[in-house]
Amino acid sequence: MAVSGASPLTGTYGGVVGRMRLIQHKKEAYWFYSVVSRLYDQYVNPLFWTTQMRDQVLDLAQLDRPGLRILDVGAGTGFTTEGIAAQAPDARITMLDQSPHQLARSRRRRALEGIPRRIGDAEELPFEDESFDRWVSAGSIEYWPEPQRALLEAHRVLAAGGTAVLIGPLRPEHPLARRLADAWMLFPEEREYRQWMERAGFVDLRARILPAPWDPDGQGRYVMALAGTRSAQAPIAVLGAPAERRDEPMTLERRLRFGGRFVIGSLAGAAFVPLGAALTARAKLRRRGAR
Repeated sequence: MAVSGASPLTGTYGGVVGRMRLIQHKKEAYWFYSVVSRLYDQYVNPLFWTTQMRDQVLDLAQLDRPGLRILDVGAGTGFTTEGIAAQAPDARITMLDQSPHQLARSRRRRALEGIPRRIGDAEELPFEDESFDRWVSAGSIEYWPEPQRALLEAHRVLAAGGTAVLIGPLRPEHPLARRLADAWMLFPEEREYRQWMERAGFVDLRARILPAPWDPDGQGRYVMALAGTRSAQAPIAVLGAPAERRDEPMTLERRLRFGGRFVIGSLAGAAFVPLGAALTARAKLRRRGAR
């Protein structure tokens, strides 16, 4: 695996925002999931993020230690949290998401009964320093305006020696999927994942890259899972004001921008579902033909 060699950030972090995709903005993502939450577990997850894939990457978090304090950031409907709970049955788990619609859906999972849920922002975590032993985030980075800020927050809330596991998509290899992804939300490169983790002060990085569920050869680069250890020596950067907040007042200009981004970005996102379904169906036909 390539190593970026990035140094930990010091001083005040004032925000570094690259090109923002349409649903990468906080308010747009919030309203996008007010709709998608109704379909997520039935139509989205089975195509793009399977139980087998989840369990293959969660072992990077080393969840077999007793009494862990675990934070699941961008927990959504609880699909990844359910996998965490299965591997760490005596852990104290907290779910966090900015979408009340997604967290409401998570209450349908019996395995998550009694687990506290918090409405909150990955880039401004509502927790004290060193509150957790594990920080896990799966399928949330796509909607972060400032991934570096979110990982600095992960470093802040983890105790020394704690583990962060960041799971997200890699830039698609399929040409049509790549075009849709570039319009819809953030699909980072491997080097970006590594740089963000290293600059946040994480060491001993361990990576796992998985193919897409429909990949016939199992050799593709679809999901990146990157684990790192929170170093006690790494300085924690002081965070300045975030680039965006979901509760910012909506001026006329912002309303117009929001409307355009939301409609076009949602259409690009919606196109992923039939594309994923078509690729999955093709993979099943190929497997049947190979028997």
